[in-house]
Amino acid sequence: MDITNNLITLADGNQMPQEGFGIYKITDQTELTNSVHAAYEAGYRLFDTAQMYQNEDLLGKALADLDVSRDNLFIATKVNEANQGYESAIASVKESLKKLKMDYVDLLMVHWPINTEFFNTWRAFEELKKEGLTRSIGVSNYGMIHLQYLATQAHEMPVINQIECHPWLNQKPLLKFDQENHIVTQAWSPLGRGQILDHPILQAIAATHGKTPAQVVLRWHLQNGVAIIPKSVHPSRIKENADIYDFELSDAEIAKIETINWNHRISKEPEMVYEFGEQYPYKKK
Repeated sequence: MDITNNLITLADGNQMPQEGFGIYKITDQTELTNSVHAAYEAGYRLFDTAQMYQNEDLLGKALADLDVSRDNLFIATKVNEANQGYESAIASVKESLKKLKMDYVDLLMVHWPINTEFFNTWRAFEELKKEGLTRSIGVSNYGMIHLQYLATQAHEMPVINQIECHPWLNQKPLLKFDQENHIVTQAWSPLGRGQILDHPILQAIAATHGKTPAQVVLRWHLQNGVAIIPKSVHPSRIKENADIYDFELSDAEIAKIETINWNHRISKEPEMVYEFGEQYPYKKK
């Protein structure tokens, strides 16, 4: 097994690579094109973008330049808060598809839950899937309570929940809930934006396997059944992040990594975004 053929079957029957490539904050065309081409060469087939990232058009051009069959790609994007609502979500997804130069995406996600358009947005997603503009529908940054609330009106539940997840925030209760409800958990910032990689436990386990701490963390995610979308603009690191299929962590090593958890978020609290209806500022001014 390697990055190209390590696939997860979603609840709707579609298959998705367990490891993909994130392009958050890559907004230069040359840099993005070079990164996407390096990722494809390393075996990545899933590319994750979002309306909020303002690079859907750049990804569309990079993939067009790559000139590979659409069937060899798995493309995911997300609808931002400003575009939520029934008509707004549908219109914005059609605009995203124009930017991506595609007839459909493989996965469409609600980027953050917001209280004002919570059900209307999901109703739009169900319609977009019926129209064939997306093959699968999912959510991002939903907590357990948001998924339970969605289930009261949804005709079809999300197949993916993309959340912040790393050794500082291992999200065990939510991972268990997602699994019990046939929802694949996908980790954004799976490496904790690099802030966790100097932890002595990760350093020691990495030395044992002749791997880097980043490779150990990504392998930990895989063995927990979590999908991942690491991001880098450096070809060597892009390749390194894909080179995690030739070793396995022991149960004892996984247990040690679990002790690093202290429920620390690097980004925003989903419930506060839900209440405010937008991503709130969270750094000191």
